[in-house]
Amino acid sequence: MAQSAQEWSQYLAQIQTKDTFKQLHWEGSFFEYLELVKKDPNVARNAFQRMYDMILTHGTESFVEYKKEITRYKFFDDPIDGGKDAVFGLDVQLMKLVNFFKSAAYGYGTEKRVLLLHGPVGSAKSTIARLLKKGIEAYSRSDAGALYTFKWVSPDGKPEQLFGGATEMMSSMHEDPLKLIPEEMRPGVLQEITRGQKNEYKVSITGDLDPASRFVMRELMKRYSGDWVKVMSHIRVVRVALSEKDRVGIGTFQPKDEKNQDSTELTGDINYRKIAEYGSDSDPRAFNFDGEFCVANRGVIEFIEVLKLDVAFLYDLLTASQEHKIKPKKFAQTDIDEVIIGHTNEPEFRKLQNNEFMEALRDRTVKIDVPYITKLKYEIKIYEKDFNAQKIRGKSIAPHTIEVAAMWAILTRLEHPKKANISLMQKLKLYDGKTLSGFTEENVKELRKEALREGLDGVSPRYVQDKISNAIVKSEISCVNPFMVLNELESGLKNHALIGSEEKRREYRDLIALVKQEYEDIVKNEVQRAISADEDAIAKLCGNYIDNVKAYTQREKVRNKYTGMDEEPDERLMRSIEEKIDIPESRKDDFRREIMNYIGALAIEGKTFDYKTNERLHKALELKLFEDQKDSIKLTSLVSNVVDRATQEKIDVVKSRLIKYFGYDEISATDVLNFVASIFARGDVKKRE
Repeated sequence: MAQSAQEWSQYLAQIQTKDTFKQLHWEGSFFEYLELVKKDPNVARNAFQRMYDMILTHGTESFVEYKKEITRYKFFDDPIDGGKDAVFGLDVQLMKLVNFFKSAAYGYGTEKRVLLLHGPVGSAKSTIARLLKKGIEAYSRSDAGALYTFKWVSPDGKPEQLFGGATEMMSSMHEDPLKLIPEEMRPGVLQEITRGQKNEYKVSITGDLDPASRFVMRELMKRYSGDWVKVMSHIRVVRVALSEKDRVGIGTFQPKDEKNQDSTELTGDINYRKIAEYGSDSDPRAFNFDGEFCVANRGVIEFIEVLKLDVAFLYDLLTASQEHKIKPKKFAQTDIDEVIIGHTNEPEFRKLQNNEFMEALRDRTVKIDVPYITKLKYEIKIYEKDFNAQKIRGKSIAPHTIEVAAMWAILTRLEHPKKANISLMQKLKLYDGKTLSGFTEENVKELRKEALREGLDGVSPRYVQDKISNAIVKSEISCVNPFMVLNELESGLKNHALIGSEEKRREYRDLIALVKQEYEDIVKNEVQRAISADEDAIAKLCGNYIDNVKAYTQREKVRNKYTGMDEEPDERLMRSIEEKIDIPESRKDDFRREIMNYIGALAIEGKTFDYKTNERLHKALELKLFEDQKDSIKLTSLVSNVVDRATQEKIDVVKSRLIKYFGYDEISATDVLNFVASIFARGDVKKRE
């Protein structure tokens, strides 16, 4: 039912957040601000401390990988935007990033460095920078992240010549109000503020006011004959919310071509309209402190492709990082407090390494590598963010479509193992946390150590995303399958701008063939499991096997349920099951005793044996049942398009299991059954690994 204007007004009045608005627009005297700082010293934190605390606010969790404890920071799941910019699979690199902020927060030296995110194109460098900017913006609007600046006001509300005829003048760089305290008074004020406090960070007042505020302070001190307390009657402290859109506390600088680069973009420029008003171009009130360094004060500045900057800009960067100062035109060096983040790709970084004139920049840079993901489960998550049932309407994506695309992307990034006993696909599975016989965690650590450039080369997620999009758009049917995407990935290689040689293209095509083979194995396995998913039949087969194993290990006979006669254990039945999981003849006795010991241990605990709790036995039973049933189902008859009613009923049962247990829909289940049927028709039946 349509709502009236009055109903809309009432509804919006209910949901508006008046309290939040009031908190964000708090205003008070300078002395009220001092009381705020005394109650909560975190109000006076610097930019690095705020950034570090912001990340910790969202919580952490720990896990052990390769015998090393890894801390995972939940902030990088992007809780602010519901996971829109979530970063996956880079926990080790993000740990290094947070350690950088921790060191800077405690003043251990990294606060004097430029943070440089380095990696190939599409490896989440920009995403990490965007997350940090978004995070600090949201944090500044919370109670925990509250920060304040000040404005100069006319106490009687009359226009003030000092402010250019206005009644107030904002601090042009959103300075911390504590900077208003003269140098000689700071130790005493700090002592009073911190008395009885046990805060994690030591409150400090560093640096001087921006030139415009310093000018106003000097003039008012003259007016009041040096009475600083009277000067403070012209100060109103206000809450400030950082905002990239409003250019408050968050700056972004993107290099342009050399002819159009101008250092005033970083440090601000003269406002020529105000020169007539103030009489001089060296009057700080006639200067716009709106360069990116000025804008980002109290927050963070991002340099996109930082190493593409002109040399003059890089010198500004050196001073800003090491000294925390900038040099606006015609003014003395001005203090800043901000996190400086740059990101760059490999070719630009190699140029920096080879340029001996840039030694100073290299020395003031902390480089953190942001490689491509090399774990399949995380690569899949990247694509599932964009290609899921909520975002794609009218078309479905068959199971494993995203998985095979991610698998190929990972394979292009892996270095070939130096040991001959492991394939590239096995390496991918080991990295993804799968267990393979004969390989331990130590082996995986060795594989990672020997691959020095792993994750720095290969295909970017963007290429894969583009090709999945193409497959969806081009598909004339309502279901997109893995072969459509793999064909798109392969056909796009000939025009891929970042592949420099035909040899590399051939290598990537060979990897697509490898992925197709792996996909065949996956779907054959699923169809086999769907055929043998009759739990009653598996339970019956299991009971028969256990009866025979019990009789065998205890040197007894088995009673035939049909004849009532005692017979020798059915060796043929037992071996037909054990061979499905590669139990050799020489090890059959050990395996059978292991099963009986397992059953005995459960009995002591008062538990009943269930074949599902023993993964190896469950697998063997499924494969045995599949072997017994596949001929009766005659799956290969699908290829001939002539299927009798009884077979069709059995095929429909298998199809329903694929839909119920493996996530297929009607179209994709039919497609995969036809595909597997064609494999069996070729006689390509292999043992499941």
